Amino acid sequence: MWYVGMDVHLKSSSVCVLDEHGRRVVQKMIRGPWPKLVGWLKGFEDPFAVCYEASCGYGPRHDALRRLAHQIQVAHPGHLRLIFRSKKKNDRVDAQKLAKLIYLGEVPTVHVPSPEVRAWRGTAEHRRGLVRRRTRVKNRLRALLRSCGVVAPSRLWSIKGQPWRQEVELPSALDTMRRDMRLDELATTGKQIRHVQRHLDEVANRHAGVQLLKTIPGVGSRTAETVVAYIDDPHRFKTNKAIGSYFGLVPTQDASGSVNRLGHITRNGPGTVRCLLTEAAWHGIRRSPRIRSYFDRIQRDDPDRKKIALVATAHYLVRVMHAMLRTGEMWRDQETCMNAA
Repeated sequence: MWYVGMDVHLKSSSVCVLDEHGRRVVQKMIRGPWPKLVGWLKGFEDPFAVCYEASCGYGPRHDALRRLAHQIQVAHPGHLRLIFRSKKKNDRVDAQKLAKLIYLGEVPTVHVPSPEVRAWRGTAEHRRGLVRRRTRVKNRLRALLRSCGVVAPSRLWSIKGQPWRQEVELPSALDTMRRDMRLDELATTGKQIRHVQRHLDEVANRHAGVQLLKTIPGVGSRTAETVVAYIDDPHRFKTNKAIGSYFGLVPTQDASGSVNRLGHITRNGPGTVRCLLTEAAWHGIRRSPRIRSYFDRIQRDDPDRKKIALVATAHYLVRVMHAMLRTGEMWRDQETCMNAA
């Protein structure tokens, strides 16, 4: 068995190969894109294990190496920095570290989803980017109106407000030109969002997990599909509490002896999921007595704890979602449980 550590970049890759006793037998730099590295590994006659760091495009590399390597492990880049706090860092050293980790069996691995799930995640992130772009365009249009001294109506972005946006008189032709360009950009972005959402709806309507999570009050298709796509396999989490750490909803901790300090949430994992969970928590607080009671218990009638209670409610929701995906059980509110009893 050979143990291969790779530090892959766009135009070159550094490779370190260890034998079964942990001795270095190959150390070289391969010029060219990563498919050339895969071609070099095809020359191995003996079985080998591969380790490389998760970065942009780690999924296709995993798919290509899966047909060649006896074992593939993709390392978590953040955990690697904690393991190796060295003053000396280059491609050659990184490849050696990865080879040693897979030889020792101590690689902090990441989950590699299937190509379909990766495409689903990417489409959800693409939609989120389009929504942010639309928000920026609306803010710039409002700023333009304020700079021109124009008071906009309260329902500016409604259907009734569309004729006003197009016909309002501005001080100069240049301001009118800028307004028209903003409106064209707003219409184009809205068309793109609707196009992406149609494709996402087709996937969501066929997925049983998405339909299951939509039974939670306040959780819509976009939140449910994003959570399902990033969880992927609910059984890969050893405990239900690990799901909050995966999405960065747990507080940072500094404990020593009897002193235990909790800070802001870690914000690890995808930020899109945290944003959607926070929005779903707001809707759930208004629609579900069960979610409302959890929020009130954390807030303790203290207005200063509203944000803390909201984040805690989002953390509670994602734990419930993980349990529902693992067991297949639908959402039950307190009133429903009391009636059933």
